[in-house]
Amino acid sequence: METTRKNNLKQARTLQIWNVIYDVIEVVVSLIAGITANSSALVGWALDSTIEVISAATLGWRLHGELKGIDEEKVKRRQKITLNVIAVSFTLICIFISYDSITKLINKETASWSTLGLVILLVSLVVNPILIYFKRKYGKKLESPALLADAKDTFICLYQTVVVLTGLLLVNWLEWWWADPVAALLIVPYAAKEGWEAFNKAKNINYNIT
Repeated sequence: METTRKNNLKQARTLQIWNVIYDVIEVVVSLIAGITANSSALVGWALDSTIEVISAATLGWRLHGELKGIDEEKVKRRQKITLNVIAVSFTLICIFISYDSITKLINKETASWSTLGLVILLVSLVVNPILIYFKRKYGKKLESPALLADAKDTFICLYQTVVVLTGLLLVNWLEWWWADPVAALLIVPYAAKEGWEAFNKAKNINYNIT
């Protein structure tokens, strides 16, 4: 393996490790905030972060395998598995958010204000663009569809952050009780699209392991 690619793989693997660490923190904080405030958007955001942990860890495993010199067919296998995990992750996000949000719209449940939720959302607005930039950077350098797909996953989290933050502020400032579940539902179409693309990319990867 050439030195440049090896260094890029090391950097990408380190990036995924930091991604997992941050997302675990995000999951814990946003779950506490979401449950306390009865916010479907915050809880959905926490679920997205949980799935991001799984995706980032799976992708780290795939990068680690290539770094350790496993053969090309096994690298393809790990890449296919990674893309499938990402596709399933998006599907789970769509199902949960749709169910939770529609239920709260029907029952006219409203979310309460969450300072803790506001803080973690603002932190995410800073952290996620950084993660997206470096995932795209190393995804292009390594020609890794899995890493580029993971960058899109993180972009969804950033988009979701803006939507959830907007919903939280609208509920608090204008007392629009429906803003929180509607904010969560706005994430579903984009997540479904990216999940389908990840699935198709995985389907097109063929490998032979004897």
